[in-house]
Amino acid sequence: MPNTMLAVVKAEAAPGTEIREVKVPGFGRTDVLVKVKVASICGTDLHIYEWDRWAQGRIHPPLIPGHEFCGEVVAYGNEVTSVKEGDFVSAEMHVACGKCLQCRTGEAHICQKVKIIGVDADGAFAEYVVIPESNIWKLDPAIPQEYASILDPLGNAVHTVLAGEIAAKTVAITGCGPIGLFSIAVARAVGATTIFAIEVNEHRRKIAKEMKADFVIDPSKEDARGVVMEQTGGLGVDVVLEMAGHPTAIRTAFDIVRRGGRISLLGLTSKPISLNFSEDIIFKGITIQGISGRRMYQTWYQMTALLKSGKLNLHPVITDRIAMKDFSKAMERLKTGAASKILVYPNGTQRLSS
Repeated sequence: MPNTMLAVVKAEAAPGTEIREVKVPGFGRTDVLVKVKVASICGTDLHIYEWDRWAQGRIHPPLIPGHEFCGEVVAYGNEVTSVKEGDFVSAEMHVACGKCLQCRTGEAHICQKVKIIGVDADGAFAEYVVIPESNIWKLDPAIPQEYASILDPLGNAVHTVLAGEIAAKTVAITGCGPIGLFSIAVARAVGATTIFAIEVNEHRRKIAKEMKADFVIDPSKEDARGVVMEQTGGLGVDVVLEMAGHPTAIRTAFDIVRRGGRISLLGLTSKPISLNFSEDIIFKGITIQGISGRRMYQTWYQMTALLKSGKLNLHPVITDRIAMKDFSKAMERLKTGAASKILVYPNGTQRLSS
């Protein structure tokens, strides 16, 4: 076992990151040391990289970011019993306290004192990462490493889609970032009928078509409500999965959901949103759900079952594969809007897509 490793480090309270040689992290009696095979870049990582208002209020440098990954167990504490050396694993990176009301009533995904590995503690943009045994998720070796590295955002999609009835339902997805795109595949796999993808970004609309959405709508040029109403006999969709967090997208969600329908909200807003509660919610009799993270660990079992079924084709969403040393280049590419999921190989020689 080496004493040092390469890692992406948020060294100071300023934009950017550095590639540094740091000590391989130590681990406790109930921890697992994992050699990272593949990690994945999330929008949260871009916030940390750019050092925006959210990052300034949450992140305490120095920090190794990264909360989406897969790898191989290389060592563990003397109280660990559920894994062995060589096991192929990923992890739930939200570490719940286990003591609050939510944790003790089956809702640990909204723990009052949750800590996130890669946000509140050193994460997976490194050659090694330490994970509590309770958060390790053992993987079937048949699951491709590329898919195993994106279980965090895939889990968000699975949680959102399966938060209510979905089979034989019409579905609209507002916002086709990676989670929205994954939601197309998940909704299709579990029996949704007509799927509408609503997205302003041309690159993302292209991928939404590859993901087999039935209708892909550019709301900046098309009447999204008009298209949905025409294709649903004037009823609106049964389910809206809101992934954008943009005021216009949220407004669209309430415009296109049918009376008695469901809106599941995952996209995060940057400011308060105005709604007409009487017309948009009460008289329509709709159900509104706030979705946060993945249910521990129901979502993980559901996600694993879907992956093992072979019904999820996620490859179109993975647009770039890079060596960790090119991390800054990847972040700049992500900012262009021309990339979706970027995979990071700590010891890899993969190159940025053109």
